[in-house]
Amino acid sequence: MSESTPLRAILFGLSAFGARLFRNNVGVARYTDSAGHTHRVVYGLCPGSSDLVGWHPITIKPEDVGRQVAVFVAIEVKMPSRTASQKQSRFIRAVRKAGGFAGVARNLDEALAIIDHPEAA
Repeated sequence: MSESTPLRAILFGLSAFGARLFRNNVGVARYTDSAGHTHRVVYGLCPGSSDLVGWHPITIKPEDVGRQVAVFVAIEVKMPSRTASQKQSRFIRAVRKAGGFAGVARNLDEALAIIDHPEAA
């Protein structure tokens, strides 16, 4: 089984709870134009950014006017035997520090824990 299997399960599973996530591929592509010049195209959010990024709507408590806001979500999907790289861990910490939900998930239950309890992931 590849990471794409749990990734799809998490992507579609979290949407049932209101989250809107998108696949974030990060990398560099090279191409040669008709004049023979080679170019680099960098794509994705940034090096170390999570596999899935997007938002999860939350409603601010009544004492805060009852306003709904979208909270940034970043989920790094890993197979059971793999861990996040140093860059990925730094990205997750930065999102959490800024008030977003972020973490590593191997299945839908772990992803749900991230959006419900970001400190538990």
